[in-house]
Order: sequence, then structure tokens, then C-alpha cells
Amino acid sequence: MARRTKEDAVATRNGLIDAAEQVFREKGVSRASLSDIAQAAGATRGAIYWHFKDKVDLFNAMMDRVTLPLEQGYGEFESSTCPDPVQRLRAVMALVLRGVASDERTRRVFEIALYKVEYVSELVGVRDRHVAASEGFTQQLARDFALGAQHQGVVLPMAPIEAAIGLHALFDGLIRNWILTEGNFDLVGVGGACTDAFLLGLGLSLPVSSGTEVCSLSS
Repeated sequence: MARRTKEDAVATRNGLIDAAEQVFREKGVSRASLSDIAQAAGATRGAIYWHFKDKVDLFNAMMDRVTLPLEQGYGEFESSTCPDPVQRLRAVMALVLRGVASDERTRRVFEIALYKVEYVSELVGVRDRHVAASEGFTQQLARDFALGAQHQGVVLPMAPIEAAIGLHALFDGLIRNWILTEGNFDLVGVGGACTDAFLLGLGLSLPVSSGTEVCSLSS
């Protein structure tokens, strides 16, 4: 009986987070009320307060259920054993874009974090999370740009960190526009072509094989 009660509590909590995700996406975080969320979940406000301190606590629980794209990218750079830095860079970018395109929950939560929330007051922590992931991802890109140039014996036309900022902006813009336009273009295909064009523009050569064939990634 105790186990069943615990399972029911977990199911109720997850249902409330699912409902919050739906309401936040439809109304925006600031306009969404706990009553709206309770109604969407078929529960009471009391049930919400049993599991969460307030709306911010519920919002943070929603964010904690997913790994945001740049967080995934940073993790893949950290764990990859791919010996070719240029191929590793291409493979990580492709992997993250596929994750955004295929994982509906990640896509919805990322959309909320991008377009449905104001980074003020108690929610400033969401901005801090984005900034930390962005900085880590950019530093990893810069590292692979430097290693790639050294490996191929070329001189980049800009500093590795500048190249990293540029590719990061391209990557971020593709995801944002794909979400904003509700997926009206092939994110993975366009993203891969843009990544390769960017690398070629810097004077780097692309490996003969494409995608993740010669790279060991965790996903």
C-alpha cells in the first residue's frame, strides 16, 4: 500500500508538471495561474501546493526534467572520444539538432524558456542556466576550432573564440527560427549544411565520411 501511494504521488506530480508545460506554452509563464494549471491537470490548487512551493518551484521542476540543447552539446563535447576535432564538432552539432527535432518535450520546454518567460525576479535563474550552458558550449567550440586548425596545419582568419561565437550564433539562430516557425524547414539538414559551410569558410577541410560515423558520442 505504501508503495502504491508513493507511485500515485509521483504520477500526480508528473501530471502537474505536464499540465504546467501545456499552460506555460499556451499562455506564457507570467499569465499562467496555478488555477489554470490545476484545471488542465484535473486537480486542485491544494494538490499543487502539496508538491510545489509556488509557480516558480513548478516551473523549475519542469525545466529540471529536460536537458536543454546547449547543455546536451556541452556534455557531448566533454564525453566524446572522437580523435578528429573537426569531425567531433560536426557530429556534436548534428546530434544536438537531431535531439531538438525529435524530442517533443525538449522542444516544448525550450520554446517556453526562449519565448514564454521573462528573466526577472525569481526566474532569473533560468537565464543563468542558459548563460552557463552557452559559455561552456562556446568554449568547447573554440577548443575544437584551435585543435582542428592545428591538426590540419591551417591558420584561421579569426581567433578560435571568435569563430566559436559565430558558429554558436548560427546554431542558436537556426533552433530559434525552427521553433518560432513551427518546424517549417529541415533543421538537421539545413543545420548540417550551414555548419559545413561555416567550417569551409574558415579554411578547414571536412573529413571524407559524414555525420557521426567516425565519432564516438554518448547518444
